Amino acid sequence: MRFGLGVLRLSPAQFWAMTPRELHAAYHPESGGAVFTRRDLLGLMQAFPDEVTQ
Repeated sequence: MRFGLGVLRLSPAQFWAMTPRELHAAYHPESGGAVFTRRDLLGLMQAFPDEVTQ
């Protein structure tokens, strides 16, 4: 909790919403997790747009 709230400066809601894998990746960035590319971001933006369509 000290790392998430103090070092990462997450809100309590953000901290408790993290998965153990996300917390591990934040704590051990050198662990070789997959790189999130711009292409990945664009794919997610297309799949889950911010605007609600009806």
